[in-house]
Amino acid sequence: MPRFLLQHRHEPDECEVVFAAFKGHDSPLRHSVTIASCLNGGHSIWWTVEATSGVAAMDLLPAFVATRTTAVPVREVVIP
Repeated sequence: MPRFLLQHRHEPDECEVVFAAFKGHDSPLRHSVTIASCLNGGHSIWWTVEATSGVAAMDLLPAFVATRTTAVPVREVVIP
């Protein structure tokens, strides 16, 4: 299955809205652990997801979050 890195960015005053948006969206990302920079002042969130396409990956996000997110196809590599 293809893998995507969802790279999300929002403004500092939008943190609460971003997290609240998941309450009304049925997604396997809800209640999961990921990495974010909000508490360090960066206001970005990243998810690594498996999906059939970039569109399907974006469908995992609430609309408010998806409009501020890009889906980048990624693969694991071995660093020599």
